[in-house]
Amino acid sequence: MRYLQWDPAKARANEEKHGVSFEEAATIFDDPLLLLHEDEKHSRDELRLIAIGESDADRVLFVVFTERRSKSHEEEICRILSARAASKKERQRYFKAPAP
Repeated sequence: MRYLQWDPAKARANEEKHGVSFEEAATIFDDPLLLLHEDEKHSRDELRLIAIGESDADRVLFVVFTERRSKSHEEEICRILSARAASKKERQRYFKAPAP
C-alpha cells in the first residue's frame, strides 16, 4: 500500500508558485499511464523520483517525490516535494509513451 504525504508549508508555497496543489498532484499516482523515472540530477542525499501523469482535473503534471518505507516496513510512503504543470515536451513524452 502507498501513502502520500507532504509538508503543508511547502504545499502552500508550491501552489502559489505553480498553481498546482499537492492534493491534485497526489491524484496522478492513480493514473495507469503514469511515467516514472529517477531524477539523477537532483538526487544527492536521497533518491528523488519524477512522475508525469494525468490528474483528476485532467491536467498532465510533473511531480517530484521521494519514496520511503514506513518504520514497520509494511507501507510505502511517497513524499511529494514539488508539482507543476508538465511542459510541452513532457506532455508529448507522456502521450507518446506506449501503454503498459
